[in-house]
Amino acid sequence: MTPPAGFSAVSRRGHYGRAHNVSEVLPERGHRTGGREVVASSRSVSVKDVAAAAGVSLGTVSNVLNRPDRVSASTRQRVQAAMAELGFVRNESARQLRAGTSRTLAYVMLDAGNPFFTDVALGVESAAEEQGLTVMLCNSANREARERAHVELLEQQRVQGVLVTPVDPHAAFLDHLAARGTPVVIVDRTRDDEAFCSVAVDDVLGGRLAVEHLIDLGHERVAFVGGPVSIGQVRDRLRGAREAWADAGRPEEDLVVLETDQLVVPEGREAGARLAGLAARRRPTAAFCANDLLALGLLQHAISTGRSVPEDLAIVGYDDIEFAAAAAVPLTSVRQPRHLLGRTAAELVLSEASDADHRHQQVLFTPELVARASTTGR
Repeated sequence: MTPPAGFSAVSRRGHYGRAHNVSEVLPERGHRTGGREVVASSRSVSVKDVAAAAGVSLGTVSNVLNRPDRVSASTRQRVQAAMAELGFVRNESARQLRAGTSRTLAYVMLDAGNPFFTDVALGVESAAEEQGLTVMLCNSANREARERAHVELLEQQRVQGVLVTPVDPHAAFLDHLAARGTPVVIVDRTRDDEAFCSVAVDDVLGGRLAVEHLIDLGHERVAFVGGPVSIGQVRDRLRGAREAWADAGRPEEDLVVLETDQLVVPEGREAGARLAGLAARRRPTAAFCANDLLALGLLQHAISTGRSVPEDLAIVGYDDIEFAAAAAVPLTSVRQPRHLLGRTAAELVLSEASDADHRHQQVLFTPELVARASTTGR
């Protein structure tokens, strides 16, 4: 079966020690190792071959593969040495067929081009690796049809659980997936119910932090750059910005909303051109961007057109990706705990997969504003 475009895998690879005593060789062409001839087979090396080479039972080899704590260290070392010497590779497909599940988690991310989501994926992988699991990464590219196709294939692969940053967290196919027994955790999104575990950041608070920072610096006209507003995070960040603006008693029209089609660098540059085209008396002196990629694009436009940051235009981003601090003018940003988001999501989905008494949790992390030169000038 050929997976949809956007599939990739992040794997753990085991390492076994050198062979000490291999008592049986296989009848094919050979090479010499440790003074003895060991033969590489033209057929797949089986568990029976490993058991014979190590001088143990089939059950012992099975325990080494699946329940190593039940085998003494010396026997385990002997079996692992035989596996390494014979070139044994376990048949994971057969194991999955017997068990009805795989040793794989999957993360369906919204946009693989955004470093925020790849950082979340690293957090997922760190938790999975500790459990001896692999992580399959899928990119929906912000398209619900593609997201659904990934989810359907993942269910067919019997993955242990699906982590997803969905286009629509209330999509019916997510409910159907969970109802058929696949654990699902919503990442960087929330739902109105408690039908799933979810892990997110308080984006309303994040929007407030960004605009309150600009108000404290004395800015009287601020732009919000972001979109489309159909994305839940964008709506929440804009809501927080508006709340902070209203609480400060500022006129509603002095918070200028510039909606973008995507959360990408070119859209930030285009928003910069739109800002520059406004009449001087209406032109904002600061901008809060819905993510760092937009903020970096806006910063690029400002520098390329001779505007000084933050003297002519102060800029705040969101996510605090690695490139924010490394920008030509280090970028003030609202930090999200990206790795912790992914790690917590993975721990929740593994809990649901293994614990019959699991109860869904909705984890909401608190964002933090990191002030840098793009607003403070230092």
